Amino acid sequence: MLEPLLGSKSAERILIFLFAREEGYATEIARLFRTDLYGVQKKLDGLEAGGIVVSKKVGRTRLYTFNPRYPLLPELKALLQKAITFYPEKTTEPLLMNRRRPRRRGKPL
Repeated sequence: MLEPLLGSKSAERILIFLFAREEGYATEIARLFRTDLYGVQKKLDGLEAGGIVVSKKVGRTRLYTFNPRYPLLPELKALLQKAITFYPEKTTEPLLMNRRRPRRRGKPL
């Protein structure tokens, strides 16, 4: 939906993912949308160079979040909030379900 405005499907997917989950890493985004990891990494680099997202290293993983100093961040988040309402439920359900807590030892799957 935002692809014409943002220039690529990857940029739309990345921004929607970061809006829904607050933070994420490239492999997680690529797995969720079943897309190429290299393309996601390159687009994240471009968004970081543009100042829209920032990253930090956590161990060997690079976590990306929105740049709180980006001047158009409130407007961008409002646009993403509106856009996510038009996504089909089969897309938004796994996107909004964020399970990151560790599993208790011995708990069955």
